[in-house]
Amino acid sequence: MTGGYLKGRIRREDILTAAVAVYGEAGYHGSSLREVAKRAGITHAGLLYYFPTKEALLAAVLERRDAEDAEREHLGAPPGLEVLRNLIALAEYNVAHPGIVDLYSRLAAEAVAPDHPAHDYFVRHYRLVRTSASESFRVLAGRGELRAGIDPRVAATTFVALMDGLQVQWLTTPDEVDLVATLRRYLDSVLA
Repeated sequence: MTGGYLKGRIRREDILTAAVAVYGEAGYHGSSLREVAKRAGITHAGLLYYFPTKEALLAAVLERRDAEDAEREHLGAPPGLEVLRNLIALAEYNVAHPGIVDLYSRLAAEAVAPDHPAHDYFVRHYRLVRTSASESFRVLAGRGELRAGIDPRVAATTFVALMDGLQVQWLTTPDEVDLVATLRRYLDSVLA
């Protein structure tokens, strides 16, 4: 890696880190590229060199989060119980990092509008997570490890909805909601 290339990658990461902080505080719509640039310690024009639009920056923030989560929690494991447990491990990680959970929850809520710049990202994201969970529940059913009468697709949709819904409840009343234990109980309740 040349010095210039490395410096550019470091600058890009600084911008993404600043964007996560700004989005977490003000939401996507309440934030500005100028504020992100200020937090990153660069000019607005300098930020535009790396991310020509606010939408491009948002996409990079979301993609970085997904890549970090997938690598850290081994979310690309073969379908089965390990993937579902890894998703619970991701929820456990998130509990220790409430800022990213807050950002994700705010963006997910904002992005239900089809014209939101992150709408397509969340459509793909949810489809991917539901498919992964569904394939995992299907593998468990095939091995006789899923309770009789449990539809793998419904179990997957419920699992993903429970993850995200519990995150919002936990953010609102953290002393009243045990996000990780509830997910574990749900998974245990559908296993044979």
